[in-house]
Amino acid sequence: MLAIRVIPCLDVDSGRVVKGTRFLNLCDAGDPVEVAKRYNVEGADELVFLDITASAHKRPIMLDVVRKTAEQVFIPLTVGGGVRTIDDIRVLLKAGADKVSVNTAAVLNPGLIKTSSRRFGSQCIVVAIDAKRVKGKNNKWKVYTHGGRKETKLDALQWAKKAEKLGAGEILLTSMDCDGVKNGYDEKLLSAVGKAVNIPVIASGGAGKLEHFYGACKAGASAVLAASLFHFKELTIKQVKKYLNKKRVSVRL
Repeated sequence: MLAIRVIPCLDVDSGRVVKGTRFLNLCDAGDPVEVAKRYNVEGADELVFLDITASAHKRPIMLDVVRKTAEQVFIPLTVGGGVRTIDDIRVLLKAGADKVSVNTAAVLNPGLIKTSSRRFGSQCIVVAIDAKRVKGKNNKWKVYTHGGRKETKLDALQWAKKAEKLGAGEILLTSMDCDGVKNGYDEKLLSAVGKAVNIPVIASGGAGKLEHFYGACKAGASAVLAASLFHFKELTIKQVKKYLNKKRVSVRL
């Protein structure tokens, strides 16, 4: 059994790490390079760096921040936000990213997943899915794009399956309903997507206490991601790993 990865997420807006609730009410959480360096020391397995307003504002991702982060962080770095073309992916990988996350561009042009996975390898192509529960339906979620601002007609489970078929190596699955609320991950969503695909699924959105990380692992997540909990030092990465280890979940201590 592969070890569960514990991953801090750096949501970046205008050059600063931010965190909000359900994609709204953003507050400052520090300089991205300094925050990344701290997580590298604290034992994070990977880092996810998302420029959350690049797609909505139609601007390129901040390559200088990516380069500076990659120079000082020695764990796998996934970068996303504002990625539109195969050349954007190439430039990010050249700047030091180990993986590139695509969301809006992949929905608008699914062929981007296929082309990029063939050129660079599926292991470095992550498809991010921002999913929101359909009102009145317990087991149905819609996909949103542009940093959670635009609803699509895509069903989250069907889109995850299609992304895998096109060559995605991993799914970064964020529950918009649970994001920032700290009441736990959407375990039903995690379980449903985990059963629909055969590639790793990263759980995102909702972590508030140690038990929530364990719940995500039981629901089938291959990795657990959190932001504000780690940024504001409510929990440390070591605490999460020690807790999961006590629960007999395989982690890298």
